[in-house]
Amino acid sequence: MKRTHTCGELTDKDINKKVTLCGWCSTRRDHGGVIFIDLRDRYGITQVVFDPSFNPESHKTAEKLGREDVIQVSGVVKHRKKDMENPKLKTGAIEIFVETIEILSESAVPPIEVDDRVVTHEDTRLKHRYLDLRRPLMQQNIAIRHRAVKAVRDYFDNLGFLEIETPILAKSTPEGARDYLVPSRIHPGKCYALPQSPQIFKQLLMVSGFDRYFQIARCFRDEDLRADRQPEFTQIDVEMSFIDEDDIIGVIEGMLKHAWRIVLNKDIKTPFPRITYDEAISKYGLDKPDTRFEMHLADVTEIAKDSNFEVFTKAIKQRGIVKCINAKSCASFSRTVIEELTSFVAIYGSKGLAWMKVTEKGLESSIVKFFDEKVQKQIIKAANAKKDDLLFFVADANHKVVNDSLGYLRIEIARRLKLIDGNHFSFVWVTDFPLLEWSEEEQKYNAMHHPFTSPKDEDIKFLDKAPEKARAKAYDIVLNGTEIGGGSIRIHRSDVQSKMFSILGMSKEEAEQRFGFLLEAFKYGTPPHGGIALGVDRIVAMITSNESIREVIAFPKNKAAESLMENAPSEVSEKQLQELHIKLDFVKEAVNVVFGKIRDVLNKEKIEYEVLEHKPVFTSKEAAEVRGTELKQGTKALICKTEEGFIQAVVSGAKELDIEKLQKFTLYKKIELANAKEVRQATGCNIGSVPPFGNLFELKVYFDKSIVENEIVAFNAGQHTKSIKMKAKDLVRVVNPVVGEFGK
Repeated sequence: MKRTHTCGELTDKDINKKVTLCGWCSTRRDHGGVIFIDLRDRYGITQVVFDPSFNPESHKTAEKLGREDVIQVSGVVKHRKKDMENPKLKTGAIEIFVETIEILSESAVPPIEVDDRVVTHEDTRLKHRYLDLRRPLMQQNIAIRHRAVKAVRDYFDNLGFLEIETPILAKSTPEGARDYLVPSRIHPGKCYALPQSPQIFKQLLMVSGFDRYFQIARCFRDEDLRADRQPEFTQIDVEMSFIDEDDIIGVIEGMLKHAWRIVLNKDIKTPFPRITYDEAISKYGLDKPDTRFEMHLADVTEIAKDSNFEVFTKAIKQRGIVKCINAKSCASFSRTVIEELTSFVAIYGSKGLAWMKVTEKGLESSIVKFFDEKVQKQIIKAANAKKDDLLFFVADANHKVVNDSLGYLRIEIARRLKLIDGNHFSFVWVTDFPLLEWSEEEQKYNAMHHPFTSPKDEDIKFLDKAPEKARAKAYDIVLNGTEIGGGSIRIHRSDVQSKMFSILGMSKEEAEQRFGFLLEAFKYGTPPHGGIALGVDRIVAMITSNESIREVIAFPKNKAAESLMENAPSEVSEKQLQELHIKLDFVKEAVNVVFGKIRDVLNKEKIEYEVLEHKPVFTSKEAAEVRGTELKQGTKALICKTEEGFIQAVVSGAKELDIEKLQKFTLYKKIELANAKEVRQATGCNIGSVPPFGNLFELKVYFDKSIVENEIVAFNAGQHTKSIKMKAKDLVRVVNPVVGEFGK
């Protein structure tokens, strides 16, 4: 070995030992001719000293050392001077007086600081990830990940589970997201799919008699862009035979208890609390409740129907609901704060946020006049309100809008009031999920989890005539308001599985084509079985107190599912494409079609414009930074759904869309933001890349006055990496929008 010790190992018990260390030069200090180097490896830092009076030759070599040079030093362990000790380091009491040095590798000037104290833009960190991973904090994250996964493996091994690998190249089966497809060279026109999960294979392992399976499994999902999702991720995959829900829950609680003890030396209390899905939605608004604080939702629908407040009564007449939360001692919130919270709930579809302050005299608000004294008292009682409390209300015909809006508002207020203990781990099981959910868009039932989830035995009777009433043998494990895992007892009876496929609108032929090999296997004796999958990345992120899972993955993708380090995905050679029988003509045309249409229009009208090529941008702030423009000069070109079809509403990058104002201005009865699929359907673009040229997509276009108040505007031109900058008056001329006021 080139070294006798690591850089985090030596203490004052090693004084006068002759040692050899290897590592990177982290910092360098010259004090009166004596050179001090902090030598770093993944185990820690040791101070090495080059003193010309001790060894002039090594000192001369050290004069040439730069940051991140890799060196090998041999020398003698000495006590540091008393006033020079560093109690923060394990090695802080000693230093190495160097006798010999060898420069193993010289480093160019690093493009980023290998220093936890220096904040570097994430894109730069990901571009030079191999340097970012040298930082002690990142090395600690990866080491904790290793220990957590090892603890999981040891736990399951001790319980008699077998870790069995399942295929990466498999058949494409629907599991809720798009598959990543791998074209086959040997079988032209056919593709493998990368697994979204090992779901079908682990069920086949149960049929095969391996009654206790687990795997640290790599999974792949081609999902739309989200801030904290990765196209490839790791899960703890578990399946067991001859068990029920309590067995699975007990095993997983034991695993988490073991992992927390090994990694954090913390004893978490088991069993974890359990609440039903209905209870979670009722009390917390969300099926992933943060139970570290109270502030439960109160349903005041029955009370509000006796009021004269039209916003509430109209929603109730449309079979909607009215709920509220009590922000304790928050009556001092300013109008500005309330407006901020009103904008916040709009993200989740709420058309407004009603409020009432509790005073000695009762409720106080501009809307109190619509509630008689009896109704006010009932509201106070339902909300458990006291003097100086502040009540927030949301009403809507769509129950999900109400629950989501108040559920996330509850968390936002708790953050503002600092009610959340970041050092506390609050686990809870959510059980009894609905088996199915109705899709208005597709006009059919979809499985809330997956089509192999078993209904409750007592609810099988509902499958024929009232499938929406059926509950699933499904369970999610939630930690501090984040779902870290989910699973279910599976269907093992062929008649129930066939019924499930039928409810989902799947013909026998389609079921056979998609899952024939599984259904065939089920003919030969299938044990009752069930399992769960937990996200390794998310669990480790929470253990290490990181918001982003990218901080605990060695080589993650960015928000655009790109690896900036090796520039993946990338183009491949024509020869490779020919071998796979793939042509990219359609892809190239599709990528450029929107930008090409805009360019053609502008050129035809002889309008001056500038094309800006830049890194991918997904927010108005990011776009303004890379374009060198003001935030207000950007545009948010939003696709909206109305009862007559899609329209486009455009507001300044510094504003948000006020849907209620837009509705009044346009006279449409109903307006709501289109989802990602609908945006692509209407424009061919992804959300965030739509240009303010709705006329190109045969949409009626509305501009907020904040757009025309600019001299210059800039916008994404159908892609996140390409923008156009031009005069606002020219944009208005070629788009010919209806201009009004609906920004906020």
